[in-house]
Amino acid sequence: AGLLSLAATARGGTVVVLPKANPAAVLDAIETYAVTDLFLPPTVIYRLLEVLQETPRNLSSLRYLIYGAAPMSVEKLRQALTAIGPVMMELYGQMEAPASVTFLRPDEHFADGAIAPDSRLSSCGRPYPLVEVEVRDDDGLALPPGTPGEICVRGDLVMKGYYKNPEQTRAAIRDGWLHTGDIGLFDDEGYLHLTDRRRDLIISGGFNVYPSEVEQVIWGHPAVRDCAVIGSPHPDWGEAVTAVVELNENCSVTEQEIIALCKQELGSIRAPKAVHLVPALPRSVNGKVLKKTIRESFWREQKTKI
Repeated sequence: AGLLSLAATARGGTVVVLPKANPAAVLDAIETYAVTDLFLPPTVIYRLLEVLQETPRNLSSLRYLIYGAAPMSVEKLRQALTAIGPVMMELYGQMEAPASVTFLRPDEHFADGAIAPDSRLSSCGRPYPLVEVEVRDDDGLALPPGTPGEICVRGDLVMKGYYKNPEQTRAAIRDGWLHTGDIGLFDDEGYLHLTDRRRDLIISGGFNVYPSEVEQVIWGHPAVRDCAVIGSPHPDWGEAVTAVVELNENCSVTEQEIIALCKQELGSIRAPKAVHLVPALPRSVNGKVLKKTIRESFWREQKTKI
């Protein structure tokens, strides 16, 4: 978001800065200043949709509503395309490769005159023209489409290294390629699908469970506003799949209903073993869910943290 603001300033544009990610204030700013380009994390977009359901707004000035920084619910992305319009654009990148590694253009959210299928919307787009992107195995070999591995990036946008930290630089950049630590795969059309952060992978009883695929199922429940899936300590399995869920106002659902939904869609292994309903998930000042904080609350008393 900061880079986008600098680009707008360099071209003589106006940058509207809000003190916090308040959805009503964001909508007010769009109408008041005729905002054309906007970056928001998914959790803030979810709250915008709730406000728009109650009070429609004039968002006709928007050309791009860029989203990123965390996976987005496909169900809520469909709602956004209907409520806000054909202006959604996803960016995938990280501090080590700023601006963009891949992007999903607004028009790519549609296919054959309708909203694109979930297989397209769940992707984070195709590689940016100025970078090369490969999915590699643990031996550094490029993998074919459909096979998950670590996302590696090369190009002029990639950092030279970590400041005064040559050891960490050598670990991250090998043979000119940045190893992002993110797990993903390419589909047959060249779209990159971010499976999960390597550090967020849950290993439960020897099985790999990617939190994002469980979160996608839970996000699809109409009573759910947002959720985070983490691995909590388990004496036998090492980690147990655990969901922390925030509900929409005046909505209710039981823990067992969410578990049953996940079992139906994903099977018993990947379904949560526990669900915790909370009034609100912890978030950063820009609205991003603090999954690290949630995980630490479960592991605080443990001697090991996997």
